[in-house]
Amino acid sequence: MALTGRAALLAALGSIPVGILEPGWTGILAVNGPLALACACDYALAAPVRRLVLSRSGDTSTRLGETADVTLTITNPSRRLLRARLRDAWPPSSWLPGTEIEASRHRLTVPPGERRRVTTRLRPTRRGDRQSDRVTIRSYGPLGLFSRQGAHKLPWSVRVLPPFTSRKHLPSKLARLRELDGRTSVLTRGEGTEFDSLREYVPGDDTRSIDWRATARQSAVAVRTWRPERDRHILLVLDTGRTSAGRVGDAPRLDASMDAALLLAALASRAGDRVALLAYDRRVRALVQGRSAGDVLPGLVNAMAPLEAALVETDARGLTAAALRTAPRRSLIVLLTTLDAAPVEQGLLPVLPQLTQRHTLLVASVADPHIARMAEFRGSAEAVYEAAAAAQAQSERQRTAEQLRRHGVTVVDATPEDLAPALADAYLALKAAGRL
Repeated sequence: MALTGRAALLAALGSIPVGILEPGWTGILAVNGPLALACACDYALAAPVRRLVLSRSGDTSTRLGETADVTLTITNPSRRLLRARLRDAWPPSSWLPGTEIEASRHRLTVPPGERRRVTTRLRPTRRGDRQSDRVTIRSYGPLGLFSRQGAHKLPWSVRVLPPFTSRKHLPSKLARLRELDGRTSVLTRGEGTEFDSLREYVPGDDTRSIDWRATARQSAVAVRTWRPERDRHILLVLDTGRTSAGRVGDAPRLDASMDAALLLAALASRAGDRVALLAYDRRVRALVQGRSAGDVLPGLVNAMAPLEAALVETDARGLTAAALRTAPRRSLIVLLTTLDAAPVEQGLLPVLPQLTQRHTLLVASVADPHIARMAEFRGSAEAVYEAAAAAQAQSERQRTAEQLRRHGVTVVDATPEDLAPALADAYLALKAAGRL
């Protein structure tokens, strides 16, 4: 039983000592008779809270930056009218800052034997799973002097998916893909491609491509031409170690890597390629493989949603071993990681031959646009020192990228806004060159 502000005000105005006896205490409670009777009646007429029946329904997932509606159904099985205030508690990151009180609190009135619904609108600010806490209900009597309060545990989970903001680039990349695939087919010669057609031999052609049976049936030497296979295997590898936790702008590097991986997955699946995902730091954090073209993107988005960067150094040998297990046949391995000198030189370079021997490797990294802006600063001694530090950082990244390129690795280094389209362009360039 709780004393409301109205009851306290009435007691103060009448100079009447009002209190509540705690269990185990004895004493004399001096009250005004009519006021005590009114409070007792008010408390008795307040609907019981613990007998209420609550259930949830609504959204179980949403994209970061969008809303999710979760509906509470409150059934009043008692014979008393329920006049209540309700708080639907969720983690603070379930709402934009400053909007929690308005979004999580509701007023409702439920007649005896009836039910009412209230909707809590979430707008999460972080990826991952948001678990509801408890529903607290305060039931008031008709005079508003006393109230009953209780809480109900009512589990519900909303998964916050990556926003996939780079989806806007997909139509233009698909147009380029259609140009490569059919209308202006890129014909290549070599092992691991599909036969396309015959044409006349020209000096410089590989003699292994000569079709001797077709040559015997005509006066000119015939050469087989090939087109890239459609069902190539692509493995997206997300480095979830400490370097992916660094923030670039308002988001961690890991989020920009995810967005780029999603665009590439959408593009590659439309091209008929098989796409798999591996997230790794010192152990496998997520693994998606064997999905059909229609299921691969939902599978990747759902697997990426709860991923968080681990504040540990990535085990490059373990990552390589996991990638080789996941891609047993020749594949394009897209490693989204850092281009910082120490992790690459001490971790990736020693194990690089294991990957490049069997697979085509593409390394993509998120560059910090603030470094480029610092390199342009002038006008004061402090700005000059900052520009020198930025130029040194850029030089180290370029040197690291060149080391990878000398090992036959394709490198993409771009800011968060440009990484996704740049990675898609690199994939299309590999297709155009017949390397996929």
